[in-house]
Amino acid sequence: MTFTEWFLFFLFVQVIHFLGTWKLYQRAGRKAWEAAVPVYNAVILMKIINRPWWWVVLMFIPIVNLIIFPVVWVETIRSFGRNSTTETFLVILTLGFYIYYVNYATKDAYIEDRDLKPGTEAGEWISSILFAVIAATIVHTYIMQPFTIPTSSLEKTLLVGDFLFVSKFHYGARVPQTAVAFPMVHDTIPILGVKSYLNKPQIPYFRFPGFENVERNDIVVFNWPVDTVRKFFDRSGKHYKKPVDKKSNYVKRAVGVPGDSLSVVDGYVHINGEQLELPERAKPQFSYVGTTKGQPFNPQSLYKLYDITDGYSYNPNNNFFVIRALSEENFERFKNHPNVASIRRYVDSAGVKNPSLFPNDGKRNWNNDNFGPVYIPEAGKTVDITPESMPFYKEIIETYEGEEMGISNKLSVNGTQVLLNGQPIDSYTFKQNYYWMMGDNRNNSEDSRTWGYVPENHIVGKPVFIWMSWDSNASGFDKIRWDRVFTTVKGDGEPTSFLPYFLIVLVIFFGWRYFKKRREA
Repeated sequence: MTFTEWFLFFLFVQVIHFLGTWKLYQRAGRKAWEAAVPVYNAVILMKIINRPWWWVVLMFIPIVNLIIFPVVWVETIRSFGRNSTTETFLVILTLGFYIYYVNYATKDAYIEDRDLKPGTEAGEWISSILFAVIAATIVHTYIMQPFTIPTSSLEKTLLVGDFLFVSKFHYGARVPQTAVAFPMVHDTIPILGVKSYLNKPQIPYFRFPGFENVERNDIVVFNWPVDTVRKFFDRSGKHYKKPVDKKSNYVKRAVGVPGDSLSVVDGYVHINGEQLELPERAKPQFSYVGTTKGQPFNPQSLYKLYDITDGYSYNPNNNFFVIRALSEENFERFKNHPNVASIRRYVDSAGVKNPSLFPNDGKRNWNNDNFGPVYIPEAGKTVDITPESMPFYKEIIETYEGEEMGISNKLSVNGTQVLLNGQPIDSYTFKQNYYWMMGDNRNNSEDSRTWGYVPENHIVGKPVFIWMSWDSNASGFDKIRWDRVFTTVKGDGEPTSFLPYFLIVLVIFFGWRYFKKRREA
């Protein structure tokens, strides 16, 4: 739905509200016309049901409003003496339209000093749970969201088993585009394994102002643009199409930002012709091949001594081995292992074609180690569109700036002429920024080299804090990585755990409460 369609829908809701409540407003000592004025009518209704004015704000927050509206419906009928469990269920099951019956078919007096406390212990629990869910949904959607590192693409910067807090406000919180969804879950309701949302209606894309932009080398959580990890199928066997905010969450490093020209040379990222300088905490990994002096390696020893977590393969017939991921620091130590006869970094030669890489047209002799150059689009900038350049921008124009923005765009080629919706074009001006996301685990990461640009409207947030880290590679049993608990994601030098300081604050707080209660007793 467009902003215009939502505005018309809002006015339609106001008409429904007026027709269903104007007599109730009069019974409560208000004027009938007050039920017709948008927003103002909601403020007056909060006074009628003896609830704070800020509930009105909750009614306009997507997802949260799905919880608060039923509460307001119930509170409205109870303000006129309708307290039975049957009527409570009726007003919810009829989506509030039971209020029409109360408005036109009853003459119950308004209860001005109604007791707002739930009449039963169960009611007290339900009320507490509802508002806990509302508060958690607001935090989860607009402030901070928990996230788990599921894959090794950012090892050794972020580890498999790291539990993160992802800030939504650094880059600006994005308003959910799915208007009807189960709160605090992504695309699936846990245990039930069913979709957590309805595809329609959709809220137009809007992002609140942030206090910083995505900068080069930032680690970013985003929605995977070409999401094919869809768990839901219709009867024809086709995938459901996911809204942007319900696409799978990925985390990578933004190695390229809008306006950059990016290439990969022998595995190293180059920006505008210069090799990218990574932050101090970044520890890129590469694959290595070599031969042993006759004996295989012990996997647990490789993990403990050289932090090799992606495993290795070994061929006893020729003593050949492959280390899938090893940092340069650990390589310098591992090459001196007494069982290593030879070792070198694996690099796909320039000119060797990998047809599965972006832009997926099979015309370029590119591979993961020698790739590009590609231009990373910037909002407001114009590029030439030719049959040769079209594969780079086709998905952008048709999907990210077309279909997902409610616009029907179709690119095609007629001889040497590119057509947009049947009309010849020779250039295109981008409507939003794009980013190039890659993993630090260079040879074991599916990233922008495979699926291309990440649009700005797919940006979710910035990982800022590791609150827990669980190591599943430990010998014999899982264990907590205590040195990573309560550490920041960004910073210079080795991460410093703030857990001791947190525990000291907790001891002081609970000690203060204990002695305060004893003094008051």
